[in-house]
Amino acid sequence: MTKTITVFDYGAGNLYSIANAIERVTTDRVVHVTDDVDELVKAAVMVLPGVGAFDQAASRLSGNRDSIREAVADGAAVLGICLGMQLLFDRSDEGTEAGLGLLSGEVVVLDATVVPHMGWNSIDATNPGTLEVPREAYFAHSYWCRPNDNDVVVATTELDGNAFPSIVRKGRVVGTQFH
Repeated sequence: MTKTITVFDYGAGNLYSIANAIERVTTDRVVHVTDDVDELVKAAVMVLPGVGAFDQAASRLSGNRDSIREAVADGAAVLGICLGMQLLFDRSDEGTEAGLGLLSGEVVVLDATVVPHMGWNSIDATNPGTLEVPREAYFAHSYWCRPNDNDVVVATTELDGNAFPSIVRKGRVVGTQFH
């Protein structure tokens, strides 16, 4: 049976490059891009892409937080990429909208000499479990996630002497700060 991977269009983001990348690595899934949250919560895998502003993206999901949480509780997986990872948390300093609350914690301004942080950086796998962690990745962000439970941190990246979570995971909910 073919299962759907749905990439959510909240008005900004690298939607089609993500959809194309997923199509290249999977043969048993249908990749679908939509701005309809009702379609999103029916997917086997929900993808929240990067690029954009927290409040704009969170407001597109705001009336459906419970539906998304129920879908995850029923077995759906979520992949949040960059801004998508930040949306997995409770709140962000970038705005006033609530996040999805799939992971407990907050998103705060990056503590770095130069913000936004853009470029290739090393990744240190701290608790990879079954995830394959890349040795480096490309980042473009001004905020980082601060989980309440450090057990969700799979990998970190160091910038200006400070380590921030670059991959988080709790069950079938996974986030990457990099693109």
